[in-house]
Amino acid sequence: MCEYTLTDSELRKLQLILLDMLIELDRICKKHDIRYCIIAGTLLGAVRHKGFIPWDDDLDIAMTRSEYKRFREVCKSELDTKRFFFQDDTTDPYYRWGWGRLRRLDSEFVRVGQEHLKMRTGIFLDVFPIDGVPDFPPLRGLFTAYCFLLRKILYAEVGRISAKNALSRVIYGALSTIPVKAVFRKLETLQCYGLNRETKYARILTFPTPKGRPFGYLRKWYVEIGEIEFEGRVFPCAKEYDEYLSYKFGDYMSLPPPGQRHWHPVSLFRLPIDEV
Repeated sequence: MCEYTLTDSELRKLQLILLDMLIELDRICKKHDIRYCIIAGTLLGAVRHKGFIPWDDDLDIAMTRSEYKRFREVCKSELDTKRFFFQDDTTDPYYRWGWGRLRRLDSEFVRVGQEHLKMRTGIFLDVFPIDGVPDFPPLRGLFTAYCFLLRKILYAEVGRISAKNALSRVIYGALSTIPVKAVFRKLETLQCYGLNRETKYARILTFPTPKGRPFGYLRKWYVEIGEIEFEGRVFPCAKEYDEYLSYKFGDYMSLPPPGQRHWHPVSLFRLPIDEV
């Protein structure tokens, strides 16, 4: 399917919808004393632009696994279900990723290569659960390799069609026959390992770590929380955000050249009727 190119106006409306979703998440977390923080490009945008990176089309937040479970539970009674839907493998049987998403109802946002997936779609905010990584180096290496394998299995339904070379498509095709429920059961085992351990490193189990950082991030960046301005509001972030952003992006204050300003290619896009 062809890529849909968002106009500048559509991109800004998308960003404002994402901000509205973040405000809803923040409301719920404050009411129930759930600790979370903005991360990745969202935090970079807050530091460098005091809001979204101008060409950014997503929004990322993170919370420890225990806080994630609490958030998922309170969403059942607290979330404004006239506008939003909380999605993960427990609420959508066709969902394939190992983290949650807050979806905006009455909208479309489908990434190129994912049109055939059966999961519910719509503009989304990523909610990443953070899990502990073993401190013992040999076990840490095995843990990392296992995370890589499980991530590839979950991605296989996309990779079998979208991978660039034939061999990769064949491998992903074989991996796609593994039942998704079996993968999530294996992930639960990994989650249990780090749930009550104060490990030095932590990570999103089924999301790539930065290049050259195979074991993840320092746990303190997700539990020692400060605040930062984002789009005229204040949201929680890593207290030592300079350390975190340098670790993840390097020289993060320098704007990348136009050719390296990446966004997520989409094939289907539609704003909610009341936002058009």
